[in-house]
Order: sequence, then structure tokens, then C-alpha cells
Amino acid sequence: MTALAGLADLWFSWRNRLLGSHGFRRFAGSFAPTRWIARRRAGALFDLVAGFVYSQVLLACVRLKLFEILAEGPQTLEALARRLALDPAAAERLLAAAVALDLVQRRGGHRYGLGALGATMVGNHAVAAMVEHHSALYADLADPVALLRGESASARLAAYWPYATPSGMSNAEQVAPYTALMGASQPLVADELLDAYPLHKHRCLLDVGGGDGTFLLRVAERAPHLQLRLFDLPAVAARAQANFVSRGLAQRACAVGGSFFSDGLPAGADIATLVRVVHDHNDDAALHILTSVRKALVPGGSLLLAEPMARTPGAQAMGDAYFGFYLLAMGSGRPRSCDELRVLLHAAGFTSVRDVATHMPLQTSLLHARTPNT
Repeated sequence: MTALAGLADLWFSWRNRLLGSHGFRRFAGSFAPTRWIARRRAGALFDLVAGFVYSQVLLACVRLKLFEILAEGPQTLEALARRLALDPAAAERLLAAAVALDLVQRRGGHRYGLGALGATMVGNHAVAAMVEHHSALYADLADPVALLRGESASARLAAYWPYATPSGMSNAEQVAPYTALMGASQPLVADELLDAYPLHKHRCLLDVGGGDGTFLLRVAERAPHLQLRLFDLPAVAARAQANFVSRGLAQRACAVGGSFFSDGLPAGADIATLVRVVHDHNDDAALHILTSVRKALVPGGSLLLAEPMARTPGAQAMGDAYFGFYLLAMGSGRPRSCDELRVLLHAAGFTSVRDVATHMPLQTSLLHARTPNT
């Protein structure tokens, strides 16, 4: 340990003793120059304690379609109670909670309208689908210590994502729920990736683990010159191919079924995408996938790796806390930092790995890597 690290430890030890002192907290809360800091920290700590309750208020609003109802215009408590099929007292309790969370606003004349956050939920099928999906996550997190020790009796997420391990295969019935969820949530990251990296220099894109083709459908709109290929489990690829045909893209888009772990990827593309795929897998499996992608690309080809990443400035809670425990409950994978992914990419044979800035790192960060020219 360096002398500087030792001094830092002494400083943090003093700070922690101070913050843990009841007397100091009382002083900080009453002293005008420090009162706002004390209140902000107390509020932040309470938000951590109450976070599950907040999420359930949001779930109730989604299930009752409150945001869609209020999108029609401000309405009275009595009118909302009827439409929500709640008694007035229950409706008022829900609306008061939603107002406190900025999902709903009180308007003049004892009416309620959309709040700033509620307005963003209108027509936002991606977020609504994730809100519903979290019921499975919360069941697995009911005893977080048991989950950390590998003793949890609940495994709802592991059953929901059967592809997550090399031995996990899926039939049409198994893939339907998670494929629909991935399709619904793809718009959250598709435009981020396409805005960050222009595709006009490429001729053929291979989307690995591409689900039902929702991402490639967006690519088809933004880059009409590209040939498009998708690789996923056979039952998933069949759904993607049906989507391509229904959208009139059969001449330029095709889906190939197979397994990352036993089948080769379609060769010949000059750019490949891995969108929210690598963090679902442990290191050995992730390295295998990256190596397979590198072998499938032409010399000098590009890979875009897009997913929420650990230790992303301004998004640490999403990468390290949320995805850290989500993937633990899923039973496979972990959030990785840009540096950790860079190590894996180099180990898989990629070169010139670089960060590509995105508008919303909370949703996805992006790495670009190239295959050797020979």
C-alpha cells in the first residue's frame, strides 16, 4: 500500500466516523450551510430503501393503463376511479403516489394529468414491457443473500432465458416470451447504435444473436443499401425470417438458425453486431462467441459490440448494480467494463478496439473493433 493510499484510508475513516455520528447528523441537518447536503443524502438513502415500492407504483400504473388514459387529457378523481375500476380511496392513493414520483401531476379543478415521467411512458412499449418483466426478477431477488450464496429457491429468470448457457437450447414455445421482450426493448438501443456509427461504408451486416429481427428492420430503414444477415437459435431465426418476409425484405435479409457453441456463423459480412449479447455469457462463452464472429468476418471487417457496461461514468448504478444482480439471477454472464471487453476482444483476435460515444450510455455503450487485414 502506498503512502498516498494510506492517507486516503485515514481520510475516509474519519469521514465515515463523522457521517455515522448521530450528533453530527443532527448538527448538519440544522446548520444552514450543510442542511441541503444532509437532506439530499437522507433522501438518497430513503430512495434506496423505498425503491421497490416506487417500482410497484409504476407497475400498477402500467397495468391499469393510467398513462394512456391521462394522455386523452386531464381528468377528475371520480372519472379516473371509474376507468381504473378502483374505489375512489384506492384511486386517490395510487394517484398521490404517482404525483410524488412525477408520473402524474395535479391540475386545477381537482383534476390529474400526465407528469413529466408519465408522459414519456405513453406509447413507450419497451419500458412498459420491462416493467412487467421485472416481476420475475423481483421474485428471484426476494432473498438476495441466498442468491449471492447460490442457495436461492427461485429461478424464474434462468427459466425465462434458456439460451444463456452452452447447454441451453430452446423450442418455439420457449423462445416466444423472451424474443418478444427483446423485440420490444430493441428500440431503446437501435437508434443509439445507428446514430453513433454510420453504416454507409459497409455492404453486408451480420447481426449475431439478433432475435426476431427488430434491430435489422431498423437498420434496413436507415441503410437501404446493406445486405442483412441474422444468426440466432433456429426457433428464433424462424421468427426473424417471417418478419423479413412480411416487411418485403426477403431479397436483402436472411436469418440463419444455429447455436453459438456448436455451429459456425454465416461468413462473408464486412460488419457484425453483438447487441446486448456478450454480457449474458460467462468469460469462456463470451470469448468463444467473439472468436466465432471474428472468423466469420472478412479481413479488415468491423464489429460493433453494444450493451450497458460496468463502470460507465454517469451510469454506474445501471451497469454494476442493476445488471450485476440481474445477470446473477439469470444464472449467466456479468456486466463488464470497456477495458474488460477490450481484453476479451484482443484475446479473440480483434485489433484496433476503440470506444464510440453514444448519446445515452445508460441504455448502451459501444465498442468498435476490427479484424486483421490478412
